[in-house]
Amino acid sequence: MILVTGATGLVGSHLLLHLLEDNQKVRAIYRNDTALEKTKSLFQSYNKVSLLDAVEWIQADITDVPSLENVFINIDYVYHCAALISFDPKDEKILRKTNIEGTANVVNFCLDYKIKKLCYVSSVAALGDLKEFENTITEASEWNPEASHSDYAISKYGAEMEVWRGQQEGLVVTVINPGVILGIGFWDSGSGQLFTQIANGLPFFTKGTTGFVCINDVVKCMILSMKNQMNGARFIVVAENISYEEMVKMIALALKVKLPNIYAKPWMTLIYLRIDAMLAFVLGRKRLMSKSVARSLHQKTA
Repeated sequence: MILVTGATGLVGSHLLLHLLEDNQKVRAIYRNDTALEKTKSLFQSYNKVSLLDAVEWIQADITDVPSLENVFINIDYVYHCAALISFDPKDEKILRKTNIEGTANVVNFCLDYKIKKLCYVSSVAALGDLKEFENTITEASEWNPEASHSDYAISKYGAEMEVWRGQQEGLVVTVINPGVILGIGFWDSGSGQLFTQIANGLPFFTKGTTGFVCINDVVKCMILSMKNQMNGARFIVVAENISYEEMVKMIALALKVKLPNIYAKPWMTLIYLRIDAMLAFVLGRKRLMSKSVARSLHQKTA
């Protein structure tokens, strides 16, 4: 039997769909009924909601060890998709608890229950840093602890360290590092918020570049990596490096809304960063942008 953590998120939900279409026996964890409804909505959009009847659902939280006690019984393979995505500096502690401590818990249970293989969904944010003579980041790029990284990137890197620790203790593992994932559903979180902003009339664009990838390609790579006999393999999953300008305009055209037409120069992004921080303080809401995000909007990475 296969276990999927984070089964109510963008990656986990699409993974469930592919596994169920392949007639795999699947157990999935969910935290609450609200999260579960998001997965049901996704399946409805594909006209596949009946497939969910085959899933063995268990309510649990990867940061709550007692809730995981019965989750790993009779499980052979684990896809660990559960994670928190946030770029609000106030979420540093919960990012570390969810992404690092939660992954450590999953790894420990995999070891205890002699799981055959663990596939962990990381991020390109956890990849290493370019050296002075380099111009391309690869799976072998070394992480520089002295370089500037977002709290999210640090938490995903820390989670990977737990996975590699599990490998050293005898667990067979594979790690997937996707770029910005695009897919239907979940427009209220993660990369899905980009669609919401554009649909609501986002007027700005930047000229930085980053790697984008379709959710279906991510899931297919996860499944292939699980079937691969290699232990400790790590795969960057990016379809193409595209500028934010090109991507937001492509999405606007697909949604048939007005194209963003104002180039947000770096100094404009910094002004927005300060306004966002002020509004977050006054209104008591989460920050929508961090310094690292503002910087990445103008960087050209490959």
